[in-house]
Amino acid sequence: MLNAKSYLAIIPARGGSKRLPKKNILDLGGKPLIAWSIEAALSSKYIDKVIVSSDDKKILDIAEELGSDIIKRPDELASDTATSFDAIEHTIKNVKNYDYVIVLQPTSPLRGSKHIDDAIELLENKKADAVISVCEVEHSPLWANTLDESGSMDSFLISETHNKRSQDLPVYYRLNGAIYIINIKRLLAEKKFLLSDNCYAFKMDGHSSVDIDNDLDFLLAEIILKEKIK
Repeated sequence: MLNAKSYLAIIPARGGSKRLPKKNILDLGGKPLIAWSIEAALSSKYIDKVIVSSDDKKILDIAEELGSDIIKRPDELASDTATSFDAIEHTIKNVKNYDYVIVLQPTSPLRGSKHIDDAIELLENKKADAVISVCEVEHSPLWANTLDESGSMDSFLISETHNKRSQDLPVYYRLNGAIYIINIKRLLAEKKFLLSDNCYAFKMDGHSSVDIDNDLDFLLAEIILKEKIK
């Protein structure tokens, strides 16, 4: 709790994953992937309750062993077509009232408790209804475009970007998936994490923003963790 506002952390972790099977329980740095997010949430100065939502018994067992509350997600909310919002809404409606929800995806293991607390403090300082983590894009979107079937690059770049160095281009940011803090009433009303207004960006560095979706992401997270330990 901070300034009389209560915070509920939800870690959504379904069992299925096609690109990286059972990724949420893969061993990363000597512990299951999901453990990194659970431990970060439990170490926060401001989070009042931590809940792992999953359809998978193994994930729920690990979460309980680590000290998190759990909620069994219905199978229909763990399908490939179910949205993250559906799972979050299900959890919110099955617990007591809180002011804010903090969504912590288990695929962001390098996001720590300090990131979470700093994001909460930003929310309070801004008197915001939502704070969402971002990081700089690895490559400027001004150097990207679609291609048609011919592969022609006519008009691929706008004229203003020709002969420009990357450091001379505007800085762009992307959602990194690590932290979503949203006023619960507004979340349930708008049914989306990125609210229509009074929403601010929490900037994170690239190393802390690794989002594990495939084996290459997992390898990168392992390398960064090993360097931190050194």
